[in-house]
Amino acid sequence: MRRDVIVDHELSDDAAVVRGTAGRDLVLTADVIAPLVDDPEAFGAIAAANAMSDVWAMGGEPRFALSLVFFPDDQLPLDVLDAILAGGTRTCARAGVAIVGGHSVRDPELKYGLSVTGEVEPSALWSNRTARPGQVLVLTKPLGTGVIGQAIKKGVASPAATAAAIAAMTTLNQGAARIGHAHGVTSATDITGFGLLGHLRNLVRGSQVGARIELARLPILPDALGHLRDQLCPGGSKANRAFVADLVRWSDGAPLTAEPAPGDAERELLASLACDAQTSGGLLLCVPAERAEACTAALRSEGLTAAAIGELCPLSPRPIELIA
Repeated sequence: MRRDVIVDHELSDDAAVVRGTAGRDLVLTADVIAPLVDDPEAFGAIAAANAMSDVWAMGGEPRFALSLVFFPDDQLPLDVLDAILAGGTRTCARAGVAIVGGHSVRDPELKYGLSVTGEVEPSALWSNRTARPGQVLVLTKPLGTGVIGQAIKKGVASPAATAAAIAAMTTLNQGAARIGHAHGVTSATDITGFGLLGHLRNLVRGSQVGARIELARLPILPDALGHLRDQLCPGGSKANRAFVADLVRWSDGAPLTAEPAPGDAERELLASLACDAQTSGGLLLCVPAERAEACTAALRSEGLTAAAIGELCPLSPRPIELIA
């Protein structure tokens, strides 16, 4: 790795970090998604929040962004594109981020996102390498956006569940990162396409630690478990479970199976939810144990559905343990 590259893609961190000037390093990321809600302005807001989140997950602050748009102008009116860009612009403005340019491509599949540049002080950098045994894992947003997004596509999502999912996905992780810094967090990751267990896998691998997750403590979006019971599970979420299965065990020693096993249906549903592919999910913060309660309370006082969901422990075979 070059001397001016501090964090690259080797351990699946959320963003790259390279040497900057004046005592601050640069955080670089890009993220593009397809729509998972019908409202184009809400989609633009979700995509922007999702892209900026990678910078907050590294302990940094986003500063500038470039819009990346793939748009089927032969299928959709330009008013739709205007609404998407307006949603992204307003969300960036809330974060204090300036959109300074971008690129558009005529494409049969609509997609939108941002390339984001941020800054971080070297002493404030979080990465997958800096978690420690004994820390408490605090999740700052509820899970289930993948399942609810699938329900929206199928036309079976309730208005309340749709509104709750959009509210969660358009909530910036800026405040959660600020509170994390104030409570001694040393490492974090944002929960997006790989799901909770997939992103936790990256953190466990990078820091050479184990983890215990208490499934009953997971914050969950309304109706998400019900849709899973009805077997409405996105393909990406199923793939996530198969990907992490070899690293996960139940507290009774049984291995997690790539597909839900017959038996305890409730714990299998919760395990699948922990693998649900999220969009603009929360931060998973690694908090010193003595600060975890205060950190969680501070997050909740900001209106976040935050919960302490587990802890980090010494590394072991099948390093992620699920407690039902």
